[in-house]
Amino acid sequence: MNKTEAISQDGQVSFRTLLYFFIPLGVSASLVTISHVIINSTLARAPEPAIVIASYSVAMSLFGLLERCAVILRQTCSTLVRDKISYKLMKNATFYVLSAIFLLSLILAYSPLGKGFFSVLLGVSDRMLEPTIDAYRVLMFVTIFSGIRCLYQGVIISNLKTKWLTIGMAIRLIVMAFLAWLLLKNDWVNHGYIGAYIFLSGMAIEALVSVLEGRLIVRKLPQRKEKHRVVQQSQIFRFYSPLMVASLIAVSVTPTINAVLGWSTKAEIAIASYAVALSVVHLLNSIASYIHQIVINFYHQDQRSVIRFTVLMSLIPSLMLMLIAYSPVGVWIFQHIIGVSGELLDHSILALRFFVLFTLCFPWIDFANGILMIRNKTKVMSFSQTGNVVAAVTALFILIFVFPSGGGSIGALAQSIGFFAELIILLIFLNATSKKPKRFKFSKVVPRRKKAYTNQ
Repeated sequence: MNKTEAISQDGQVSFRTLLYFFIPLGVSASLVTISHVIINSTLARAPEPAIVIASYSVAMSLFGLLERCAVILRQTCSTLVRDKISYKLMKNATFYVLSAIFLLSLILAYSPLGKGFFSVLLGVSDRMLEPTIDAYRVLMFVTIFSGIRCLYQGVIISNLKTKWLTIGMAIRLIVMAFLAWLLLKNDWVNHGYIGAYIFLSGMAIEALVSVLEGRLIVRKLPQRKEKHRVVQQSQIFRFYSPLMVASLIAVSVTPTINAVLGWSTKAEIAIASYAVALSVVHLLNSIASYIHQIVINFYHQDQRSVIRFTVLMSLIPSLMLMLIAYSPVGVWIFQHIIGVSGELLDHSILALRFFVLFTLCFPWIDFANGILMIRNKTKVMSFSQTGNVVAAVTALFILIFVFPSGGGSIGALAQSIGFFAELIILLIFLNATSKKPKRFKFSKVVPRRKKAYTNQ
């Protein structure tokens, strides 16, 4: 099914079309969490699981920061690539971004600067320093495969072939599970970098699937699509750069919350309960984490259907969260699946209840971001993310001094307030720009550049 076939003659997009497009995206996002469960459960069987898991987790924190710059290549590609000219420009941009990330990773992995970063900024002890750096030396290659994967996934998504994201993720999980079983069977799980190798194998396989399907789609793209004015490298980076800044700003929230929760009455319980509740929330929100792709691909054809679809999908995470947080089902899940009990169980469920506002806001923030992308207003996301961070941190400091025994619920409420503030900022900007609904506002085409790319 291509985009032309998905849209009826009267311009309407059916609910079935939106559902077929969206379900594979939601499923693949949810399956991501399983890949991390495979790694953590494997490392938990090491001779010294605390050190092994800790070294891998700290290395993952730096990986997650740099991978953000690679992941947003997916949104950029799905929004801007419509022909071979724009694909060529996007591929060049991907090369530049991944080269910069890899160069920085090499410096952090093999120079004294990296040791200082891990020991001083991240507080890694001398005993854990070498294992952590060893794990990161593997993870930095994961970032490269992740960026390549996201480039071709953007092409796949914009051409409505979203089932391939689910297929790629399923194959990734099978490979990771098999490798984990093989390592455990031979008693080779004794270091944090084992988890990194499992992750690397899975990401490489997923990237391979995306590349194979994506290249087939690229071959069928027109050389130059009429009225598509992406013909300069600067246009790609003008779209990408604000997304990158906004993503890096967003990364700072969770570490800040963890640091401030360390001041609470029972710091260990507070940090742990917040982490457990947040992991559940991320799993639930993953269902709605691709709303922006619905907007990018269908909003201009049928705004009403997209809004109705978003209303329906936005309720699912909140309803599921309330079921878990306010019923015996949640207690059973926390005890038997997540494995928490006693005081940590009580605080985790309480923290989860304060995340309801978070799950209500999240899908609509993603919806609003999708509209900003098709209007080429990605700079607004930097302002909204900054508002999120400022509101969350302000609420966090107020709550920790007023209610120091609140545990993980303090972090949950603060983060929810931050997301509510972000949504308000986005709605204000969207209302201000609603009278100018043009898809792109790029500068005029330079004929000489256009001709150069057309001849290739």
